[in-house]
Amino acid sequence: MFYLFKPSSAAVEAFIREESGRSFSYTDVGATRIGQQPAGFDHDYNTIELGKGETVFAAAKEAVRQWKMFPGGWASIAPGNTPIGEGAVVAMLANLMGTWWLNSCRIVYVVDEEQRFGFAYGTLPGHAECGEELFLVDMDESGTVRYSLSAFSRPRNWLARLAYPLARAYQRKFVRDSKASMLGAVS
Repeated sequence: MFYLFKPSSAAVEAFIREESGRSFSYTDVGATRIGQQPAGFDHDYNTIELGKGETVFAAAKEAVRQWKMFPGGWASIAPGNTPIGEGAVVAMLANLMGTWWLNSCRIVYVVDEEQRFGFAYGTLPGHAECGEELFLVDMDESGTVRYSLSAFSRPRNWLARLAYPLARAYQRKFVRDSKASMLGAVS
């Protein structure tokens, strides 16, 4: 949903209530869990090393639980205190070139293992794009902790299709800023 001004908390809450009853806006729900790359979508995979050891891993998990991978300022989640749980619906609020976009997502699945933590969320009809994104932190056998984003997406809204190169540029900006946010959260 497009706004000229930042939407009020009441508008965001109403949007989430409305979107909560809607189905995903794409058919390959859960495809990021099995590493499937559905045809007809842009595919992105990005990772960054956050550090080493249990302390870094615990901080990275907590950062994901608190949605700190969203860089704030221009991209955030509402409500920001939404617990990470399958079925939770959130609004991703983005400020793009002075306009505001409210996009709906539902958590598809959660990964909560000894060496991996994260979740994937998928788009609902109130999102300008359609697809799924996985946010994951993991620690390998050597103790190296990484943050990864894996996504498939394509424009859904006519304006997103019209501004496709700009939308892709903002997706790349989100990845850069998200990795920087996670680095900051664990340091």
